[in-house]
Amino acid sequence: MNFHQLVSMTEFLASNGILCLRFTCKGLNLDYRIRAYRAVLEYVKSSKEYKLQSWFLGGRSMGCRAAARIVKECNDSPDEEFVQGLFCLSFPLHPPKQLNKLRTEDLLLVRHPVLLISGSADEMCEKDLLERMLKKIPLVARVHWVEGASHGMEVRGRAAEDIMAEINTEVLLWIRKIVEEKASSSEYI
Repeated sequence: MNFHQLVSMTEFLASNGILCLRFTCKGLNLDYRIRAYRAVLEYVKSSKEYKLQSWFLGGRSMGCRAAARIVKECNDSPDEEFVQGLFCLSFPLHPPKQLNKLRTEDLLLVRHPVLLISGSADEMCEKDLLERMLKKIPLVARVHWVEGASHGMEVRGRAAEDIMAEINTEVLLWIRKIVEEKASSSEYI
């Protein structure tokens, strides 16, 4: 829960008026993470303390895959209009050095806007492969490449705070753009 990238992002978004809920799941079991994500979302939806009209889901690394599964499961459900978008920090497109084992099954079926933030040197997200995969997605998808960044969003000679400032700003601008587009159409109330 206290992973520095998630702490930085939620603090930044909250300081800009966006209510954030941050949680983590220990272990690498994707199904466990998806169940935890569902439980947290059900709790938030049923909360009498917070009256949410919509939400953006996101995650880092395997958390992206769990978030993508949840967003995909909202297709053709009462929650479909509740979800506004999905943002993924360091989406693990494939295991390291295994470019033929793509993890796109959920991402390809998401019907909401997607922001992917990846490092151009991420060993789990080969740049050309991700760009080709995005052409197959029938949705509004955008990639922001952090030049020279690894899967952990580290860049030699660049401060972690500077990298997170770039990422946080990108996420905030993307969220605001989606909200503004919805507000200017009759869809958003």
